[in-house]
Amino acid sequence: MKFIDKAKIFVKGGSGGRGCVAFRREKFVPFGGPSGGSGGKGGDVVIKADKRLRTLMDYKYKRHYKAKSGQAGSGSNKHGKSAEDLVLRVPVGTVVKDAQTGEVLADLTKDGQSVIVAKGGKGGRGNASFKSPTNQTPDYSEEGEKGQERWIELELKLLADAGIIGLPNVGKSTLISTLSHAKPKIADYPFTTLSPVLGVLQLDRGKSIVLADIPGLIEGASQGAGLGHEFLKHIERTKFLIHMLDISDFSQKDPIEAFELINTELKNYSPKLLEKPQIVVGNKIDMLSDKSRIEKLKKYFKEKNYPFIPISLVTKEGIDTLINTIKDTYEKMKEKELSTKS
Repeated sequence: MKFIDKAKIFVKGGSGGRGCVAFRREKFVPFGGPSGGSGGKGGDVVIKADKRLRTLMDYKYKRHYKAKSGQAGSGSNKHGKSAEDLVLRVPVGTVVKDAQTGEVLADLTKDGQSVIVAKGGKGGRGNASFKSPTNQTPDYSEEGEKGQERWIELELKLLADAGIIGLPNVGKSTLISTLSHAKPKIADYPFTTLSPVLGVLQLDRGKSIVLADIPGLIEGASQGAGLGHEFLKHIERTKFLIHMLDISDFSQKDPIEAFELINTELKNYSPKLLEKPQIVVGNKIDMLSDKSRIEKLKKYFKEKNYPFIPISLVTKEGIDTLINTIKDTYEKMKEKELSTKS
C-alpha cells in the first residue's frame, strides 16, 4: 500500500430542509390553523481519527465530499428528519487545516478524536412557528440554511516513540526490521525507503515501543533537498531519536561529520528537534579494521552527553545493549511526561 501523507479535499455540509406551509382543516378554527412543520438540519462533515488506518490514500482520488440535506417539513406539524453526519475517517496523527487560511482546525492524536469541518445548515421554520397573537394565520415559511463549505488540507504526521535517523545506507531499514516485525524494502542505493516505515519493538510485560524509519535525510534536507523536507515533519512527534552512523572502513563520510550534518538539518528545520534525546548507534563494526575508532567515538559522544552504542546488524553484536538503552530512554521519557502532567 502506498504511503500518502497529504491530501486536499472539498467538504460541504448538508443544507437544512425547507419549512412547510400548511393549515389544519378544523371546524371553528380560522383557516384551519397553521400546521406546517420545520425542516430538518443538514448533516455535518466530520473528520474522525481511526487507529486502523495508516495512509490518506482514500482522499487522493476522491476530493469532493458533501453531507446530505435535511428533509423538508410537512403538514400536521411534522418536522423534517435531520440528515446523518458524513464521517470521514483518517489515520491517528492527522492534522486538519483550513486550506485558505492555514488555520489548524484539529490535531487528531487519539483514536476516535473528531472535528466538525463543515457544519450542516439549520432547517427552515414552517408556518406553524410564525403563529402569534397578532398573526393567527401565517402563510409563509423559511428555506433551510445552506451548509458550510470549504477546502481543507489533511496532513499525516506519524506517531512514533522513537525516530531512526541518519544518512542513506547506514542501515536504518535493516535496524527496524531487526528490532521489530516491520519489513521495509532494503537495497544498496540511496533512498531505498521512499516513505516512513513503522515497526514495534516488543518489551517485557506486554509493553512495546513504536519505531519509525525516517528516510531521505541528506545535506540540505531542511531546504527540500532529496526527500528530507517531506519527512522531517514526522520527527516532530517522536519522543527521542536513534541516530545511526556508518563507522565501517567503507563509510563515505566521517561518522562525526555525518552526525553533525544531520543535526544541522534538524536545527534548520526546527531547533526544538535538537532538544530530543538521541541514542547514537555506530553500525557495521564487523567491517571496521581499526577498533580504536570505537573508543574515540565513545569519548566524543560522551562529551556531548549522547550514549554511543557500537553494533553489527550482520553478527548482531551490540543489539541487546541497544535494546536496553532504547528501553531505558523510553522509560525515562515516560516518567518525565508523568511528572510534567502532575
